[in-house]
Amino acid sequence: MKTWSFAVVGCGTVADFHIQAIRELEHARLVMVAGRTEERVRKIGIRENCAWTTDLTEVLNHQGIDIVCLTTPSGTHAFMGVEVLSSGKHLLVEKPLAMTAAEAQQLIRTAEEFRVTLSVVSQRRFEAQHREAKRVLEEGGLGKLLLIEATCPFYRTQEYYDSSSWRGTIEQDGGALMNQGIHSIDLMLWLGGPVRSVFGKTATATHRIEAEDLGLAMVQFESGAYGTITASTSIQPGFQPTLNLYGEKGTIKVQGTSVVHWSAEGYPLPREEEGSTGGGVSDPMSISALYHRLQIADLLEALNTGRKPQVTGEDGWLAVRLVERIYQSSAEGKEITLSDWR
Repeated sequence: MKTWSFAVVGCGTVADFHIQAIRELEHARLVMVAGRTEERVRKIGIRENCAWTTDLTEVLNHQGIDIVCLTTPSGTHAFMGVEVLSSGKHLLVEKPLAMTAAEAQQLIRTAEEFRVTLSVVSQRRFEAQHREAKRVLEEGGLGKLLLIEATCPFYRTQEYYDSSSWRGTIEQDGGALMNQGIHSIDLMLWLGGPVRSVFGKTATATHRIEAEDLGLAMVQFESGAYGTITASTSIQPGFQPTLNLYGEKGTIKVQGTSVVHWSAEGYPLPREEEGSTGGGVSDPMSISALYHRLQIADLLEALNTGRKPQVTGEDGWLAVRLVERIYQSSAEGKEITLSDWR
């Protein structure tokens, strides 16, 4: 198998998970790190024994870089991602793919134009309990799907939002739905399929920020099943995200990475994976790098075999589009149906 060369662009907290994942993969090599703060990026470069820069152009022009992991603030994903893709490099973007569905579509079109691969970090799809739940649903193990409940009851302090000027802004960060809740929304779409309509409400309840710290929605899937979404950064002390699947023949309930109920006849309870604890409930750094590694490994396999990665740019677009429609529904005070999605 080819050894793929990486650059990590953005040296904030989440970059460390990408760097650790690359370090642990046999056929991955970190060539360069890039960021705005010279002191921090130089320190990481020395630690990882790789090149470092504060100039994105150096990454774009580097012929020895195959893949860029983009871990910059969310509001920069679209324009920086277009630059990376246009340079002929494959791109793995931290969630969300972009801040608007239109920006996400631009990234998808650029990847197609330059014939490179675009993927977005949705590492929770690679957790054992979610992979097995997907198989159970596809094979009819729960019968007809009735309802999916997804909750993300996190807590963030005001100091967290005050630590960077972009945090909590609509243009650069998004709120509890676009930032923290996007993983739960992605899982809901992955498991439930296309959405027919959505009704949402958002509020800024406990923080001095521009975006929402509380978001709720009810969706109806094309299959006829329903779903509910709750995402917040105001719930003290913070709790693990949950995903509950209710079918006519059984139920699967997941809290964090632990299965708390499994009544899927004929399907054994999946074992919790070693090193999988931590869910960023009240501290965004308290997550495992295991699933970033699994997702990057899948990306490398996809590139080696010519298939699509398990998480595509289109998947990232679907999640962003749904969040957009929740915002639209809340602003207009009505249900948004597929024909209203503009």
